[in-house]
Amino acid sequence: MKKIVLTGGGSAGHVTPNIALIPRLRELGYEISYIGSHDGIERKLIEDIGIPYYPISVGKFRRYFDLKNLSDPFRVIKGVHDARTHLRSIQPDIVFSKGGFVSVPVVRSAHLLKIPVITHESDMTPGLANRICLPMADAICCNFPETMEKLPKGKAVLTGTPIRAELLSGSRERGLAFTGFSGKKPVVMVIGGSLGSVAVNRAVREALPELLTTFDIVHLCGKGKTDEGLVGRSGYMQYEYISDELPDLFAMADVVVSRAGANAICEIAALHKPNLLIPLPAESSRGDQILNAMSFEARGFSVVFQEDALTTKKLIDTLRSLAKNPEPYVKAMEESEQGDAIRTITDLIEKTVRKS
Repeated sequence: MKKIVLTGGGSAGHVTPNIALIPRLRELGYEISYIGSHDGIERKLIEDIGIPYYPISVGKFRRYFDLKNLSDPFRVIKGVHDARTHLRSIQPDIVFSKGGFVSVPVVRSAHLLKIPVITHESDMTPGLANRICLPMADAICCNFPETMEKLPKGKAVLTGTPIRAELLSGSRERGLAFTGFSGKKPVVMVIGGSLGSVAVNRAVREALPELLTTFDIVHLCGKGKTDEGLVGRSGYMQYEYISDELPDLFAMADVVVSRAGANAICEIAALHKPNLLIPLPAESSRGDQILNAMSFEARGFSVVFQEDALTTKKLIDTLRSLAKNPEPYVKAMEESEQGDAIRTITDLIEKTVRKS
């Protein structure tokens, strides 16, 4: 049996594309293992689906001063040792990395053991962890055409992002039953990412009195970010995080409000949902969400507001406009050339394994 190790973590966006690949990898006869951190979000997500999980020590690479910068290099060194031990035990034919700092020791160890490595970069520009891994990768998958020119020639492959098959099979009726909405109003779905967004949550809640005259709203607001004062508010349902019911909530939604993480917006595009993107501001990130959002806006997929330009009136007016005139956005997404990322990536994995 062929063996593959998947790695990536730190946020759900570094894990869910790996999860999307698993059914196809099983069809192709791969024995699948996962290497991640001891306490990252990836551990629960992977263990919940029954994939063998091997934890390693992880250190973070920071661009700013922090006392942890003194100890984290030792964690990275231990992580390389941990990863090498696991890889020698598993003896995989290939490693597929989705990024995040946990991936660096795994890719480094695979390179030292002469195990082929394929990495995937979702954002417009590679993050620091992936930039460290690029020289050690046999192939680099990417999501945006603009990214190709930023990657080593001969290694870059435009694949798109793997989308979980179950997202495409949601039911509007099940979504309405789950939320208790009547279906008589259009539904806005608000997604702030796995950790939520204070700014997006605040803007939506400030606009609720006016929004609820037009819409029902389902709000995925992040861990610890529900508002107890709004529990039971007619037409408004809030959840910290949704897993199994997410396909049904997407099927129910007429308009989506989201941050602009690459995986999230690719899921929205695959489902052809008119959307408003509010990217994480540059001072709170490396600016990747802004670039992602600008690309989607230029392709006609999305309306984009920068966080500091978001007002209650603009939010209300834009959501009403998207609900009233969704066709241009739906048409642009339907006509995009985004292919079957799962098949493209697994074909590349097969080709690399055969070559090695």
